[in-house]
Amino acid sequence: MPERNPILITGAAGHIGSVSRDMVGMLLEQGHPVRAFVRRDDERAHSLRQAGAEVFVGDLLNIADVTAALKGCRRIYFSMSLSPYYTDAVSLMAAAARAQGGIEVLVNISEYEQSFMTFEKMTAPEEERRAWLGGLVTEWSPQQRAHWVAERVLEWSGVPTVNIRAAMFVENPLMTWLALEPLTRGELRLPFGQHRLAPIAGYDVAEVSAKILADPAPHVSRSYELTGPEHKDMHGFAEDFAAVLGRRVTYVPEEVETWNETYVDSALAEFPHTAEHLKTLTRLMGGGGYRGVTDQLETLLGRPPKTVRWALENHPRIQKLAVA
Repeated sequence: MPERNPILITGAAGHIGSVSRDMVGMLLEQGHPVRAFVRRDDERAHSLRQAGAEVFVGDLLNIADVTAALKGCRRIYFSMSLSPYYTDAVSLMAAAARAQGGIEVLVNISEYEQSFMTFEKMTAPEEERRAWLGGLVTEWSPQQRAHWVAERVLEWSGVPTVNIRAAMFVENPLMTWLALEPLTRGELRLPFGQHRLAPIAGYDVAEVSAKILADPAPHVSRSYELTGPEHKDMHGFAEDFAAVLGRRVTYVPEEVETWNETYVDSALAEFPHTAEHLKTLTRLMGGGGYRGVTDQLETLLGRPPKTVRWALENHPRIQKLAVA
């Protein structure tokens, strides 16, 4: 039976992967009332209202707003854009949930890195950390550290929680807009050498999260590590881009720090927190710090994950490039 209390979805007007927006649509289609927490009352908020969601405009860093948004809700999906204050926002949501009581589940969008960011590995000697993380980095980004702390806060809070530890989204800026210009010349320029990755489509993360929110009891206190369906190298990704764009695309490997300077620093100079996170990701992936594919998404949904090609075909920036 559909939940009659509104399900609170934060980050509902976000961009990367459109997870929260997709979840709003999925839950509404199933008959669940949804309260969409947004930062601004703009055209995206209007589209959520048009879809049938109740829209709450507020600030995740304001405890009064968070408490008001949560009133009457028993199920929560927490997501927030990359921010130096991410842990603050999670802590405020946990505090508000504890104060209200009666919470059935808080679905926390986390990161795949949390599956190997154990306390033991984070406190190991520097050279051991470097070896484990691929050789190009010894520390996690401030955002990755914030997710680790957020998981601990939720654990300590006693609020029933499910952590969704998703691999890098296909829709991540590293894949879909920072290096778009070379694609117009038929070049996929990325700093990942010959290493293999298994990025996930944002749509899949939305469907798993919506499924848990619709029936949370079997999942509480679990952490799920979700990846895409296959581990492929960048030549394989070039084939996917070529198929979607309808033109030949060749993978051109770049040195990690050169790529970071050329694409990340130049585009995100005004957003140092985001830039540092993306540069840490390139170092992890460029050093081979990501390993393996899981079957957890297929177990949860009863179908294989969406492919990289599917996600690219449905990405607005890539669609625009395809018809240019």
